[in-house]
Amino acid sequence: MPGGRLTQQERQQIAAGLADGLAYAEIARRLDRPTSTITREVMRNGGPTGYRAELAHRATQQRTHRRRQPIPGGLQAAAQPYGRDAQAVAEYGETLTTVLMTSGLPKMMARVLACLYTTDSGSLTASELAHRLQVSPASISKAITFLESMELVRRESDVRRRDRYVVDDDLWYQSMIRSARDNDQFVETARQGVAVLGAGTPAAVRLENAARFLDFVGESITRAAEQAREVLYATTDTTTDATATASADRGEA
Repeated sequence: MPGGRLTQQERQQIAAGLADGLAYAEIARRLDRPTSTITREVMRNGGPTGYRAELAHRATQQRTHRRRQPIPGGLQAAAQPYGRDAQAVAEYGETLTTVLMTSGLPKMMARVLACLYTTDSGSLTASELAHRLQVSPASISKAITFLESMELVRRESDVRRRDRYVVDDDLWYQSMIRSARDNDQFVETARQGVAVLGAGTPAAVRLENAARFLDFVGESITRAAEQAREVLYATTDTTTDATATASADRGEA
């Protein structure tokens, strides 16, 4: 059934589709499943090049078995605030992790970032992350080092002088600006290539076209990020009020 767990036969069809180079959406269409289901299944079981139907099916059975076992007292999840459904929150965390992996993040880095994003405080210590994700401190340290290098998290000290790892409202702005800087580096290098290869030659024209395209995109990203930055700091009520005000202004016009 489309809403139930994937069967072993469906996993074999997924593996066959990947081998044929089909997109996740096409595999999902053939199985009458949501694309997100196929994406999550593949990314948590080796990725598009490492997916194996038998191993994926066995891993799912093992995860299901672990979920049915009583959780030791020391590992019980804290009660969810705001009346949230703990199981729904956990499943959403997996979905967010899958989306982050699809965008290019390695699995552990994606898990850490998803964990931080789904925490109301937006910050956790390394030990808290290790406890929540049930992984070693070394795994957390490696993931944090990577995420810091990508400017996807920042580090700050709390009152007990412990390092806390934070995702805040400025993260997406900084990420966009970094993307624009990466474009600038390629543009500069591409134009160096034009001089080396000779202006007007096919290879030089190709590089110049790429440089012009990315130059335009980089400027657009920077301009849009600056214009949209205030959205990151707007609360829901503020956004609603601003929308209402804008609507009223249009009505008066």
